[in-house]
Amino acid sequence: MRFYCASKSCKLLFCEKPIDYDLKRVHEAIDTAKEAGVKLQIGFCRRFDHNHRAVYDMVKSGKVGQPHLIRISSRDPEPPSIDYVKVSGGIFYDMMIHDFDMARFLAGDEVEEVYAQGSVLVDPEIGKAGDVDTAVVTLKFKSGTIATIDNSRRAVYGYDQRVEVFGSKGVAFNGNDIPNTAQFADAAGTVGGTAYQVMWDRYEQAFVNEMNAFAKAVKEDTATPVTGEDGLYPVEMAAAATKSLKEGRPVKIAEVR
Repeated sequence: MRFYCASKSCKLLFCEKPIDYDLKRVHEAIDTAKEAGVKLQIGFCRRFDHNHRAVYDMVKSGKVGQPHLIRISSRDPEPPSIDYVKVSGGIFYDMMIHDFDMARFLAGDEVEEVYAQGSVLVDPEIGKAGDVDTAVVTLKFKSGTIATIDNSRRAVYGYDQRVEVFGSKGVAFNGNDIPNTAQFADAAGTVGGTAYQVMWDRYEQAFVNEMNAFAKAVKEDTATPVTGEDGLYPVEMAAAATKSLKEGRPVKIAEVR
Protein backbone atom coordinates (compact mmCIF):
# COMPACT_ATOMS: atom_id res chain seq x y z
CA MET A 1 0.00 0.00 0.00
CA ARG A 2 1.21 3.52 -0.71
CA PHE A 3 0.04 6.75 0.85
CA TYR A 4 0.57 10.31 -0.34
CA CYS A 5 -0.15 13.27 1.89
CA ALA A 6 -1.64 16.10 -0.15
CA SER A 7 -2.38 18.59 2.62
CA LYS A 8 -1.89 19.40 6.29
CA SER A 9 -5.19 17.70 6.99
CA CYS A 10 -3.22 14.45 6.83
CA LYS A 11 -1.56 13.85 10.21
CA LEU A 12 0.03 10.40 10.25
CA LEU A 13 1.46 8.11 7.59
CA PHE A 14 2.51 4.49 7.86
CA CYS A 15 3.62 3.23 4.44
CA GLU A 16 4.52 -0.30 3.44
CA LYS A 17 7.60 -0.88 1.31
CA PRO A 18 8.36 0.30 -1.27
CA ILE A 19 7.05 3.84 -1.12
CA ASP A 20 6.99 3.64 -4.92
CA TYR A 21 8.99 2.06 -7.74
CA ASP A 22 9.68 5.49 -9.24
CA LEU A 23 12.39 7.40 -7.36
CA LYS A 24 10.91 10.74 -8.38
CA ARG A 25 7.61 9.82 -6.76
CA VAL A 26 9.46 8.57 -3.65
CA HIS A 27 11.11 11.97 -3.27
CA GLU A 28 7.79 13.72 -3.86
CA ALA A 29 6.07 11.64 -1.17
CA ILE A 30 8.84 12.28 1.38
CA ASP A 31 8.97 16.01 0.62
CA THR A 32 5.19 16.36 0.80
CA ALA A 33 5.08 14.66 4.20
CA LYS A 34 7.83 16.96 5.49
CA GLU A 35 6.13 20.08 4.14
CA ALA A 36 2.87 19.04 5.80
CA GLY A 37 4.62 18.29 9.10
CA VAL A 38 3.42 14.69 8.95
CA LYS A 39 5.01 11.77 10.77
CA LEU A 40 5.98 9.11 8.25
CA GLN A 41 7.14 5.57 9.03
CA ILE A 42 8.10 2.93 6.47
CA GLY A 43 7.12 -0.69 7.04
CA PHE A 44 10.45 -2.46 7.30
CA CYS A 45 9.25 -4.84 10.00
CA ARG A 46 12.44 -6.92 10.12
CA ARG A 47 14.18 -4.15 12.02
CA PHE A 48 11.81 -5.02 14.86
CA ASP A 49 12.35 -8.79 14.79
CA HIS A 50 13.91 -10.04 18.03
CA ASN A 51 16.61 -12.09 16.27
CA HIS A 52 17.69 -9.45 13.75
CA ARG A 53 17.51 -6.77 16.44
CA ALA A 54 19.80 -8.78 18.72
CA VAL A 55 22.43 -8.94 15.96
CA TYR A 56 22.01 -5.20 15.34
CA ASP A 57 22.42 -4.46 19.05
CA MET A 58 25.68 -6.43 19.16
CA VAL A 59 27.01 -4.51 16.17
CA LYS A 60 25.80 -1.18 17.57
CA SER A 61 27.41 -1.84 20.96
CA GLY A 62 30.80 -2.40 19.34
CA LYS A 63 31.09 -6.09 20.17
CA VAL A 64 31.63 -6.98 16.51
CA GLY A 65 34.05 -4.10 15.93
CA GLN A 66 34.25 -2.63 12.45
CA PRO A 67 31.90 -4.62 10.17
CA HIS A 68 33.83 -6.28 7.35
CA LEU A 69 31.34 -8.72 5.86
CA ILE A 70 27.56 -8.96 6.07
CA ARG A 71 25.63 -11.98 4.84
CA ILE A 72 21.85 -12.09 4.51
CA SER A 73 19.76 -15.03 3.34
CA SER A 74 16.07 -14.56 2.60
CA ARG A 75 14.18 -17.46 1.05
CA ASP A 76 10.43 -17.96 0.82
CA PRO A 77 8.71 -21.33 1.29
CA GLU A 78 6.71 -20.90 -1.93
CA PRO A 79 6.80 -18.46 -4.85
CA PRO A 80 4.01 -15.91 -5.24
CA SER A 81 1.39 -16.23 -7.93
CA ILE A 82 2.38 -15.25 -11.45
CA ASP A 83 -0.29 -12.56 -11.43
CA TYR A 84 1.47 -11.03 -8.44
CA VAL A 85 4.93 -11.37 -10.02
CA LYS A 86 3.71 -9.40 -13.04
CA VAL A 87 2.83 -6.37 -10.89
CA SER A 88 5.31 -6.72 -8.00
CA GLY A 89 8.09 -4.67 -9.57
CA GLY A 90 10.44 -7.65 -9.52
CA ILE A 91 12.34 -9.59 -6.89
CA PHE A 92 14.57 -6.64 -5.96
CA TYR A 93 11.66 -4.26 -5.25
CA ASP A 94 9.26 -6.83 -3.84
CA MET A 95 11.44 -9.23 -1.85
CA MET A 96 15.08 -8.19 -1.55
CA ILE A 97 14.16 -4.62 -0.62
CA HIS A 98 13.76 -5.86 2.97
CA ASP A 99 17.31 -7.19 2.82
CA PHE A 100 18.65 -3.97 1.31
CA ASP A 101 17.22 -2.16 4.32
CA MET A 102 18.60 -4.76 6.73
CA ALA A 103 22.09 -4.57 5.21
CA ARG A 104 22.10 -0.77 5.57
CA PHE A 105 20.65 -1.06 9.09
CA LEU A 106 23.35 -3.51 10.19
CA ALA A 107 26.23 -1.71 8.48
CA GLY A 108 25.26 1.73 9.73
CA ASP A 109 26.53 3.02 6.42
CA GLU A 110 25.44 3.89 2.89
CA VAL A 111 25.92 1.75 -0.22
CA GLU A 112 28.07 3.03 -3.08
CA GLU A 113 27.92 0.13 -5.56
CA VAL A 114 25.62 -2.78 -6.37
CA TYR A 115 26.27 -5.91 -8.42
CA ALA A 116 23.43 -8.36 -9.10
CA GLN A 117 23.12 -11.78 -10.67
CA GLY A 118 19.93 -13.76 -11.13
CA SER A 119 18.49 -16.94 -12.59
CA VAL A 120 15.15 -18.64 -13.14
CA LEU A 121 15.47 -21.94 -11.27
CA VAL A 122 12.16 -22.26 -9.43
CA ASP A 123 9.39 -21.55 -11.95
CA PRO A 124 9.82 -20.88 -15.70
CA GLU A 125 6.65 -18.76 -15.63
CA ILE A 126 8.47 -16.25 -13.43
CA GLY A 127 11.05 -15.87 -16.18
CA LYS A 128 8.32 -15.45 -18.79
CA ALA A 129 6.90 -12.67 -16.62
CA GLY A 130 10.24 -10.86 -16.91
CA ASP A 131 11.64 -11.61 -13.46
CA VAL A 132 14.11 -13.97 -11.79
CA ASP A 133 13.38 -16.23 -8.84
CA THR A 134 16.92 -16.78 -7.57
CA ALA A 135 19.28 -13.85 -7.02
CA VAL A 136 22.53 -12.85 -5.36
CA VAL A 137 23.54 -9.22 -4.85
CA THR A 138 26.82 -7.80 -3.61
CA LEU A 139 26.81 -4.38 -1.95
CA LYS A 140 29.89 -2.22 -1.44
CA PHE A 141 29.51 0.36 1.32
CA LYS A 142 31.35 3.67 1.60
CA SER A 143 33.37 2.30 4.55
CA GLY A 144 34.54 -0.67 2.48
CA THR A 145 32.18 -3.14 4.18
CA ILE A 146 30.91 -5.77 1.74
CA ALA A 147 27.47 -7.36 2.01
CA THR A 148 26.09 -10.33 0.11
CA ILE A 149 22.38 -11.05 -0.11
CA ASP A 150 20.81 -14.19 -1.52
CA ASN A 151 17.13 -14.61 -2.28
CA SER A 152 15.12 -17.59 -3.48
CA ARG A 153 11.41 -17.78 -4.13
CA ARG A 154 11.26 -21.36 -2.82
CA ALA A 155 12.89 -23.03 0.17
CA VAL A 156 11.31 -26.45 0.67
CA TYR A 157 12.15 -26.50 4.40
CA GLY A 158 10.32 -23.29 5.33
CA TYR A 159 10.75 -19.56 5.74
CA ASP A 160 14.53 -19.05 5.79
CA GLN A 161 15.64 -15.74 7.32
CA ARG A 162 19.24 -15.37 8.59
CA VAL A 163 21.78 -12.59 9.00
CA GLU A 164 25.45 -12.46 9.92
CA VAL A 165 27.84 -9.59 10.59
CA PHE A 166 31.56 -10.46 10.66
CA GLY A 167 33.85 -7.77 11.99
CA SER A 168 37.24 -6.89 13.41
CA LYS A 169 36.37 -8.15 16.92
CA GLY A 170 34.03 -11.04 16.23
CA VAL A 171 30.89 -12.22 14.49
CA ALA A 172 27.18 -11.88 15.29
CA PHE A 173 24.59 -14.05 13.59
CA ASN A 174 21.19 -15.64 14.02
CA GLY A 175 19.43 -18.76 12.88
CA ASN A 176 15.86 -19.39 11.86
CA ASP A 177 12.93 -19.19 14.22
CA ILE A 178 11.12 -22.48 14.68
CA PRO A 179 7.75 -23.14 16.38
CA ASN A 180 9.51 -25.10 19.12
CA THR A 181 12.97 -26.47 19.93
CA ALA A 182 11.86 -30.03 20.70
CA GLN A 183 13.85 -32.83 19.10
CA PHE A 184 13.42 -36.58 18.67
CA ALA A 185 16.35 -38.99 18.59
CA ASP A 186 16.54 -42.68 17.82
CA ALA A 187 18.98 -45.05 16.17
CA ALA A 188 18.45 -43.38 12.80
CA GLY A 189 19.42 -39.92 14.05
CA THR A 190 18.03 -36.76 15.58
CA VAL A 191 15.15 -34.78 14.12
CA GLY A 192 14.06 -31.26 15.04
CA GLY A 193 11.36 -28.87 13.94
CA THR A 194 11.41 -26.99 10.65
CA ALA A 195 11.27 -23.24 10.18
CA TYR A 196 7.98 -21.35 10.08
CA GLN A 197 6.08 -21.80 6.83
CA VAL A 198 4.29 -18.44 6.71
CA MET A 199 5.70 -14.90 6.93
CA TRP A 200 2.94 -13.80 9.30
CA ASP A 201 3.95 -16.48 11.79
CA ARG A 202 7.68 -15.77 11.49
CA TYR A 203 7.31 -12.01 11.91
CA GLU A 204 4.11 -11.77 13.95
CA GLN A 205 5.78 -10.06 16.92
CA ALA A 206 7.87 -7.86 14.64
CA PHE A 207 4.70 -6.43 13.08
CA VAL A 208 3.35 -5.73 16.57
CA ASN A 209 6.64 -4.12 17.62
CA GLU A 210 6.77 -1.78 14.63
CA MET A 211 3.20 -0.64 15.19
CA ASN A 212 3.98 0.01 18.86
CA ALA A 213 7.07 1.99 17.83
CA PHE A 214 4.98 4.08 15.44
CA ALA A 215 2.36 4.70 18.11
CA LYS A 216 5.07 5.69 20.60
CA ALA A 217 6.55 8.19 18.14
CA VAL A 218 3.08 9.71 17.68
CA LYS A 219 2.25 9.77 21.38
CA GLU A 220 5.61 11.23 22.46
CA ASP A 221 5.96 13.45 19.38
CA THR A 222 9.36 12.03 18.47
CA ALA A 223 10.87 10.99 15.14
CA THR A 224 9.64 7.71 13.69
CA PRO A 225 12.23 4.90 13.90
CA VAL A 226 12.08 4.16 10.14
CA THR A 227 11.96 7.43 8.23
CA GLY A 228 11.08 8.34 4.66
CA GLU A 229 14.79 8.47 3.86
CA ASP A 230 15.10 4.92 5.22
CA GLY A 231 12.46 4.03 2.64
CA LEU A 232 14.30 5.87 -0.13
CA TYR A 233 17.71 4.18 0.03
CA PRO A 234 16.48 0.59 -0.46
CA VAL A 235 14.54 1.72 -3.56
CA GLU A 236 17.77 3.19 -4.91
CA MET A 237 19.51 -0.12 -4.23
CA ALA A 238 16.69 -2.01 -5.96
CA ALA A 239 16.98 0.29 -8.98
CA ALA A 240 20.74 -0.25 -9.10
CA ALA A 241 20.34 -4.03 -8.74
CA THR A 242 17.78 -4.11 -11.56
CA LYS A 243 20.11 -2.11 -13.79
CA SER A 244 23.06 -4.31 -12.82
CA LEU A 245 21.19 -7.51 -13.66
CA LYS A 246 20.12 -6.16 -17.05
CA GLU A 247 23.55 -4.79 -17.97
CA GLY A 248 25.73 -7.45 -16.34
CA ARG A 249 27.96 -5.02 -14.47
CA PRO A 250 28.37 -3.28 -11.11
CA VAL A 251 26.26 -0.13 -10.85
CA LYS A 252 27.03 2.89 -8.69
CA ILE A 253 24.15 4.22 -6.66
CA ALA A 254 24.94 7.64 -8.13
CA GLU A 255 23.91 6.27 -11.55
CA VAL A 256 20.28 5.77 -10.53
CA ARG A 257 19.74 8.91 -8.48
